[in-house]
Amino acid sequence: MTGPGEHDSLAPLRAELQTWLGANWDPDLSMLEWRTRLADAGWACPDWPREWCGRGLPRDAANLVRRALADADVVGLPEGVGMRLVAPTILEHGDHGVKERFVRDTVTGALSWCQLFSEPSAGSDLAGLITHARLDGDEWVVSGQKVWTTSAHHADMGLLLARSNWDVPKHQGITCFALPMHQSGVEVRPLRQMNGHSSFNEVFFDEARIPADHVIGEVNGGWQVALTTLAYERRVAPREPLPTTLEPHGRARREAAEEARVAREPYRWYPQRAGRADLVVARAKQAGRDAVPLVRQSVASVLVLDLVANLTHQRAAAARALGRPPGPEGSIGKLASSDVARQAARTHTLIGGSSVMLSGSDAPLGGVITEVVVSVPAVSIAGGTDEIQRNIIGERVLGLPHEPDDTRGLAFREVRTSR
Repeated sequence: MTGPGEHDSLAPLRAELQTWLGANWDPDLSMLEWRTRLADAGWACPDWPREWCGRGLPRDAANLVRRALADADVVGLPEGVGMRLVAPTILEHGDHGVKERFVRDTVTGALSWCQLFSEPSAGSDLAGLITHARLDGDEWVVSGQKVWTTSAHHADMGLLLARSNWDVPKHQGITCFALPMHQSGVEVRPLRQMNGHSSFNEVFFDEARIPADHVIGEVNGGWQVALTTLAYERRVAPREPLPTTLEPHGRARREAAEEARVAREPYRWYPQRAGRADLVVARAKQAGRDAVPLVRQSVASVLVLDLVANLTHQRAAAARALGRPPGPEGSIGKLASSDVARQAARTHTLIGGSSVMLSGSDAPLGGVITEVVVSVPAVSIAGGTDEIQRNIIGERVLGLPHEPDDTRGLAFREVRTSR
């Protein structure tokens, strides 16, 4: 449990946690019962405030707790956007009532979430969204459409951005809501991708209802809330591999394994989307192309780009460990990932030639390389396009002039849209 460089001052914390685990961990509990114990004791999110499932610990102590829980092989927190994006956003922007309503249930997994941001005409220009909400008594009524929504088909709640004021500039008329997904005004339809997977959905709202106390942040102040969520989304955080085996006994572990399977199903193709740089050397050797100068040069390029990207990952992880807010590493890392993926796909094609167009048992690695080639274009689009990341870096990090925009300052209803 002791990591390198940890101070003796943390020894009492380690002892307290060990004692607590000995008295409380029971694999025959339900997953919800166990996570409730974690939340009640503040071990669930140790660096969060005590009121919200934490202990207010400094970052180094919180990291110790997380490592200790992992080493103890107990069930951890839920996967997905609830814990990665929504709960941190609510902690930063939600009022007391919103936090009380959603934080604990998100931590325990009683509520699952999806992210309702992108629209058919508002992807890269997210602030141009036209899904709209109007206040009707003590409820907001929402109509419109979202797209590229992962897990919408089984989420309980959606983190929604909607237009609440058309008479101000586009960034100033957006509100962030917690939308109940299980209602007649919400329709979810799966999208089929060219790589054969169906990881995303389009979501339609027809007079969907949201309680007035489900607003996150200020009414018409949703853009600032969205920036927080997007900053967390662009953090460079590699996905941990799902264990192939779990303890064969214990209700909590069985339920956690099933929850993880459902949560990770939409992401099965993500290693291929990233280009599979880890395969290029072995593939060049297997194909007998490792001595071809152009292939060797291309492979070297992949490895160098991948090394640099990993260093950016490490820098971002070190910043998080020190408790720093998300910085430019998110956009820089996103661009680096796109560069790695594209170069890896080109290299796989150079190695395999026309065989990369095959699928099934005749295809290289049973179709994995083919899936790389048809999946890589997505990495330059998802989570903010490469062009948007360059704008963010240029304008917000380097201080370059803003991109020309003849709609700046106009009321949004004066801006030509597809509405």
